Amino acid sequence: MSAVTTSPHIAPPTNADSPPVVEFIDVQKTYDGRTMVISDLQLEVGDGEFLTMLGPSGSGKTTCLMMLAGFEPTSGGNIQLKGRSVTRVPPYKRNIGMVFQNYALFPHMTVGENVAYPLKVRGVAQSRREDLVREMLDVVRLQGYESRRPNQLSGGQQQRVALARALVFEPTLVLMDEPLGALDRQLREHMQLELKALQKRLGVTVVYVTHDQGEALTMSDRIAIFNEGDIQQCASPEDVYNRPANAFVAQFIGESNTLLGKVAEFSNDGMCTVAVSGTGQVRATPVQVDAPGQETLVSLRPEHIILNPADENLENIFEARVENIIFMGEHIRAELSIGDNPNFIVKVPNTWNTSPPSTGEMIRVGWRAEDCRALDPPQGDRG
Repeated sequence: MSAVTTSPHIAPPTNADSPPVVEFIDVQKTYDGRTMVISDLQLEVGDGEFLTMLGPSGSGKTTCLMMLAGFEPTSGGNIQLKGRSVTRVPPYKRNIGMVFQNYALFPHMTVGENVAYPLKVRGVAQSRREDLVREMLDVVRLQGYESRRPNQLSGGQQQRVALARALVFEPTLVLMDEPLGALDRQLREHMQLELKALQKRLGVTVVYVTHDQGEALTMSDRIAIFNEGDIQQCASPEDVYNRPANAFVAQFIGESNTLLGKVAEFSNDGMCTVAVSGTGQVRATPVQVDAPGQETLVSLRPEHIILNPADENLENIFEARVENIIFMGEHIRAELSIGDNPNFIVKVPNTWNTSPPSTGEMIRVGWRAEDCRALDPPQGDRG
């Protein structure tokens, strides 16, 4: 095992009892010999795990995928597959399946020929190829489509053919680079659930790259969030959303209310008090602060805020002015100002008895200290 699992921001693989399928050990990448695109990357991917690399454009996630596939050389460090170094192994010898955004299907081949292609280049006998193709098309629910050509298929069907081709030779690992990006929203959401269910049923290890946060949260066992060549946090979807490790993760994943302030004191219950200019004192969970006087960004999810709370035991209760109410379908979005801090968002589920406040109304809002986190102050543009 590499030292990656000792990092407080990188949780161990979901199947940590088994040897990892993938290990990045001190991996570096530079294109000009000066600027590091990837800096000393440490990461493990467990057997049967679905790990997503997520981050803004230029954060290094696709570069990592291409180095793992063998299409980009590393500038330093080591990449291992099942304990064997593949840093100098060409792509075709790594036994890795790949699915791209454009599917990369051969237009002159039938569905059956496309799926059989990896078997053919590996010298699998024709009779065995036919059996494996038939079995894999059954897995992806494309029985009877063997003779069709890609241009006769819908986008979702083409995506399933590409997936069948990537899985048919039983690869050690499957890499996916924005495979659902070309689909419309409704089909993309359907395919997310279908792909995740198939991955679990087959037990295949997947490393997935996307810029779509919802996609990452829906499909992943763990999400590795990249920024400027470094992993900011690698953990379960629940952890990166509810327990972000730093201000970048809190602001990049989903929507958060943020309040800038200074730590006033720490209490015996493990919480801290933050003095927020124009608002007052906020009780929060300390994450990136450890001493009074430190500047901090307090992060709070809009759905964790209660309008007009009846529970006086909430550690944080403030007066707020309603600036705007927006109907969003499944929820109602209330835009508030709290003291001198505008743009404070509350999301209220749209239920039959929901009675949202009116614009201009003064209301009370409250939340628990454990639901807001005192993080590092923002550093410049966070993508």
